[in-house]
Amino acid sequence: MSDQMDVWAVDRPGPIDDGPLQHVRRTVPEPGPGEVLVKVEACGICRTDLHLCEGDLEPRRPGVVPGHQVVGLVVGGGAERFAPGDRVGIAWLRGTCGVCEFCRAGSENLCPRSSYTGWDADGGFAEYAVVPQDYAYALPTDRSAVELAPFLCAGIIGYRSLLRANLPPGGRLGIYGFGSSAHLTAQLATAQGAELFVMTRGERNRELARSLGAGYVGETADRPPVPLDSAIVFAPAGDVVPYALEAVKPGGTVAVAGIHLSDVPVLNYERHLFHERDLRSVTANTRRDGEELFRLVERLPVSAHTTVVPFAEVDRALSDVAHGRAAGSLVAV
Repeated sequence: MSDQMDVWAVDRPGPIDDGPLQHVRRTVPEPGPGEVLVKVEACGICRTDLHLCEGDLEPRRPGVVPGHQVVGLVVGGGAERFAPGDRVGIAWLRGTCGVCEFCRAGSENLCPRSSYTGWDADGGFAEYAVVPQDYAYALPTDRSAVELAPFLCAGIIGYRSLLRANLPPGGRLGIYGFGSSAHLTAQLATAQGAELFVMTRGERNRELARSLGAGYVGETADRPPVPLDSAIVFAPAGDVVPYALEAVKPGGTVAVAGIHLSDVPVLNYERHLFHERDLRSVTANTRRDGEELFRLVERLPVSAHTTVVPFAEVDRALSDVAHGRAAGSLVAV
């Protein structure tokens, strides 16, 4: 194995079309105690990667390598949990303290000392990546790496968003924005009996929503034909939140799924929040979320609609995400 590898690293954050992401050579990382070295097979491309490149999320280390939906094979390291040749997944959550009030309560996603793949440490836009064994997922070998990659963030965050949305059995779920995470969440919800209403921009996204069983598909500002039990806002636009709140019935819940959101407009108490409507955020995920999701994926008809991106074109793919040209999940190989 060569000691050098190709990576995509954030040089100077800025608009994606100005080239903040640079294709460079780096030394293959050395795994530390309890870590494994992973040869990357595929890495999903996430809107969070775009936020990092453009500076909406300020990089926490210079020249960081994004990418946190990683599928690969263990090729080294001193961990006991995995052996060489095992397939593993590397997700967004990379480390927690384990001793704070949140970790002890089972809410490690709120740990103030949590760390993240592709933000605090280099991620999967590279030929090799390192991950602590306790934060890696054992993955099946009967699905392709491309199909599995989107579940490691889009799937996990979507699953947590669905939990936070308090959707009753067989309830009406509204989804605002229909990208990678939303299209997986929609399948989870409908597989469990939900009625689906999708409000999104872009005809490709609307076509995908219809193909996945949405009973109603409209523009972002459109009011669904019936009151909703719950809604999830995947679009990173704060001005969508009032539309979602107006669409849910009394006692309904709106969950905001993104890590970054533009400002929410001033809300009218009676129109948007009265009658015990709940507005909730979603912050990262716990490892338990990921484990529960992969158990569901094994038994439910849920699959990622993927577009394969050559590794040399990761920057172009992020531009497609920025300009709304992508549908479903993009995965670099």
